[in-house]
Amino acid sequence: MSTKNNLQTSSSQSIKLLPKIGLLTMFRLGLFQMGLGIMSLLTLGVINRVMIDELKVIPWVAAVAIAMYQFVSPAKIWFGQMSDSKPIKGYHRTVYIWIGAAFFTSLSYLALQVAWKLGQSIQNIGWEWRTDIWAIVLGLVFACYGLALSMSSTPFAALLVDISDDDNRSQLIGIVWSMLMIGIVIGAIISSQLLNTPEICGPSIMTYNSSQGSKIVDISVLKNTVNPVFVLMPMIVLGLCLISTWGIESNYSRFSTRSNHSQREDQITLKESLKVLTASRQTFVFFSFILILTLSLFMQDAVMEPYGGEVFGMCISETTQLNAFFGMGTLFGIGLTGFLILPKLGKKQTTKIGCIFSIICFTLIIFSGVMESQNLLKFGLLLLGLASGTITAGATSLMLDLTVAETAGTFIGAWGLSQAMARGFSTVLGGVILYIGKSIFSTPVFSYSLVFLMQSIGMLFAINVLKYVSVKEFQNDAKSAISVVMEGDLEG
Repeated sequence: MSTKNNLQTSSSQSIKLLPKIGLLTMFRLGLFQMGLGIMSLLTLGVINRVMIDELKVIPWVAAVAIAMYQFVSPAKIWFGQMSDSKPIKGYHRTVYIWIGAAFFTSLSYLALQVAWKLGQSIQNIGWEWRTDIWAIVLGLVFACYGLALSMSSTPFAALLVDISDDDNRSQLIGIVWSMLMIGIVIGAIISSQLLNTPEICGPSIMTYNSSQGSKIVDISVLKNTVNPVFVLMPMIVLGLCLISTWGIESNYSRFSTRSNHSQREDQITLKESLKVLTASRQTFVFFSFILILTLSLFMQDAVMEPYGGEVFGMCISETTQLNAFFGMGTLFGIGLTGFLILPKLGKKQTTKIGCIFSIICFTLIIFSGVMESQNLLKFGLLLLGLASGTITAGATSLMLDLTVAETAGTFIGAWGLSQAMARGFSTVLGGVILYIGKSIFSTPVFSYSLVFLMQSIGMLFAINVLKYVSVKEFQNDAKSAISVVMEGDLEG
């Protein structure tokens, strides 16, 4: 017993000797999230809009192809556990982050090129087996993109746990996730400017097709404008990733001093990590909450840009700017929540308020379409971003409370898996509901409104599940499970 106490005392003293991260370092770490915000804009914003509106890809086909990058999210748990137990060149997180970033930035350009091939096939031969093959290839490219993203983002989230303490973790999360929204805003502004050319808006982009006897989109004109954006922006993102994480782990990580098993040769295996992960019913409760919450919040990702194009008559550059309104609202919401609302109301109550507020925002977005008011749509997206920021700050703080040091990467991977699965299903579900709406209603605004209505219903379910989340119960169960696992290792 005394030996155990001595080890704990020594560990505590080692942690105290490590420097605390300052505000400047927190903002530097946020550059990684800024890059992810830019990549999200390129995939869910630009590629999705171009496929549905310009290339005339069936909405649910486009949604399924893009969502494949989320459906490979079970890899998050594996990458999280790998970064816990198998360091590369002495680093548990950094090298994984860099390798993943190099791959996902390259694959985004490849995905766009396959999308052009899919669009050309639709124009030339329609939906025949050769077109189906291009759709499948696009889905596979996005699946590889998702694996690379998991390899990078999961160790990064675990790194945030490694380098922070209880007294500065909420501040770190607030800043880092705010930078995600800054990335979306900056990406929206830059992309809209790069895409703001008369050649790809309205009648200018159309060309006559003699075989079909009608006008179709001139894909070659689109490619000349859009391709350079997918070269420049990913290169910027890769640079941001390197800058944000350079030297962070070696200078600030508390992983080795917090984890009792970190210096042992028999590291906690994936099988043992999963035992700890499933030891508490709270794992299932919180996993379900994140799943329903994310599904309800992001279902409009697959339809918002097409909504602006089809219902409001916006050009590609204009619908891209819609992300800026959502991003600015989210940015303000995270900052306001992290520094003012969370300390006063607590994590669960803050998250609940964000869910209720989002339902009001979805209603406002529906009315904007009925009234065909672009200003009301932008205002609704600004408020939805505010609600999303409140939800993000509250739910993310809960997520980091539901981890333990010995298997931080695995737990982060599990919560990331739940969120990624929901993002994938939300993208597909948004496309499917839109497709169903188009088959029921002849007026586009009602088809899109069906998606926003389903989001509101989902939020009501999320609020109900949130009631059963308990951090205290989870931490007690997880600590007991770790003790059992470690005792089993020592006896075996």
